[in-house]
Amino acid sequence: MRRIIKDKDVELIMGDLLRLGVIMSSIIVFIGGIIYLINHGGEQPDYKTFHGMLLPFHSLPEIFRGILEFRGRALIQAGVLLLIATPIARVVFSIYAFAREGDRLYVFLTSLVLGIIILSMMSGIGA
Repeated sequence: MRRIIKDKDVELIMGDLLRLGVIMSSIIVFIGGIIYLINHGGEQPDYKTFHGMLLPFHSLPEIFRGILEFRGRALIQAGVLLLIATPIARVVFSIYAFAREGDRLYVFLTSLVLGIIILSMMSGIGA
């Protein structure tokens, strides 16, 4: 027998999901910042020439490789990605909750929102 998910339960789970995502990403970014400062804190920046964005950590495999190598910038990047993924996880959970309730209209609309988010991320506009 399926347990009926009440609106209050959904709200609590979504709140916990968002809270946990923000807390976890903050911890990861903080640890990455400490590691970065330990490794690069004494370096003098060169403000005379503009170097642009550094090349490492532009893809998930590079980020995961950097995490395994315990590189601070990779951990910071992973924390930012987790922060971006947190509201997306909320949208995915909303689809699940609406489907459990049998609310097809909201499943469709929320799926449409998720599709727009994914397409905008995949388009690379602004990258």
